[in-house]
Amino acid sequence: MTYTKNWYIDNFKKLESKLNGETKSEFHNIRKDAIEVFERLDFPTLKNEEWKYTSVSPILNYGFLPVSKNEDFNSKQVKDYQITGMKSHIVVLVNGVFREDLSNTNGLPAGTIISGFGKALDDNKLIIKDYFNKNLKNENGFVALNTAYSFDGVFIFIPDNVVIENPIQIINLTGSDNELVLSQPRNIIIAGKNSSASIIDTYFSISENETFTNNITEIFAGESSNVKFIKIQNENDKSYHISRTQAEQKRNSVYTTYTITTGGSLVRNDNNVLLNDEGCETHFFGLYLTDGKQHVDNHTWIDHAKPRCVSNELYKGVLNDSSTGVFNGKVFVRPDAQKTNAYQSNNNILLTKEASVDTKPQLEIYADDVRCKHGETVGQLDDESVFYLRSRGIPKDEAIRVLIRAFADDIFENITNEPLHEHIQKLIFEKLKF
Repeated sequence: MTYTKNWYIDNFKKLESKLNGETKSEFHNIRKDAIEVFERLDFPTLKNEEWKYTSVSPILNYGFLPVSKNEDFNSKQVKDYQITGMKSHIVVLVNGVFREDLSNTNGLPAGTIISGFGKALDDNKLIIKDYFNKNLKNENGFVALNTAYSFDGVFIFIPDNVVIENPIQIINLTGSDNELVLSQPRNIIIAGKNSSASIIDTYFSISENETFTNNITEIFAGESSNVKFIKIQNENDKSYHISRTQAEQKRNSVYTTYTITTGGSLVRNDNNVLLNDEGCETHFFGLYLTDGKQHVDNHTWIDHAKPRCVSNELYKGVLNDSSTGVFNGKVFVRPDAQKTNAYQSNNNILLTKEASVDTKPQLEIYADDVRCKHGETVGQLDDESVFYLRSRGIPKDEAIRVLIRAFADDIFENITNEPLHEHIQKLIFEKLKF
């Protein structure tokens, strides 16, 4: 761990020496503060309560770094990663770097901004200052490392009363044939009052080598806004992926997030939201499909800070071979958050005796006028259901796939975008090839 920390600290100093005048900027002071915090912090270990089922030691075995040159890509190649049949605004990051030449955001409503995070630092300094790191703390090495290496990512600003009809698809392409890539996009999404938008954050591998993605996305849903954030992670089986999504809601806003994980060797998804005004509505949905020796850890935190808010959370997992999963979901109700309604559920299917999952749904309530409940299940497919389908002439493997797709389908039943719904169904089908 010490060697790996020193590796990142030394290479930060090398990167800093190439920044010229930027080292005097106010934002670079934030980076320097973060690298100092990183020096004092350790990467989380199994002794940390929030990481007790997830060892990050495999990540520390490699010397990952930001790539030294841009990968050669053209717009035709990018089309292979777009969701088929869906009209969308396309934003492309290659190894964490925003590529304007590959992106296509034509036709956006007036006042809407989609740019690279690095460019936004120059063009929208006041906006960045008001929102960057607002609800984040450098509580572990990964968060501090991302902040220290925050050089690019995606910045999205949606003005008041603006409705973006077509989804915004962020395409993250990670990999290199010659280098061990460290990709650290820093994303900020700001939705103004009465605005509406859907953002689909997708991740793909473009090489066979090991990669490490350590990303942070900060989302701010303004008063009476409606924000959907769908994350689909489908990287190769040599990839490592640590992700933090931090959202804040204002009065009467609706925030819906879907987290779908099918790829990766070790994946950690931290999904947090602060309901910071009355009348907020929050929906968390998640699906993780694992096989081989994959390990997927989903941690969620729903913070009810104000009265009369509603949250609903449903995560499902399907684990095959000797793969492992973790679900740890906390609903936190503060003393002032009276009239809270909160529901949480985690359901898992184990397809083999070697697969396992650790699940811990939690309610921490400090208000007395609330309605909250949670639950979890872990089990195998119902033999009677499999037998019923086989008695109708359906082969065993196909019968299992049918039941699993039915098990997962209620996660996505509220997705009205048909091409997106079909894309997710296709991912499930491809993952369940026995």
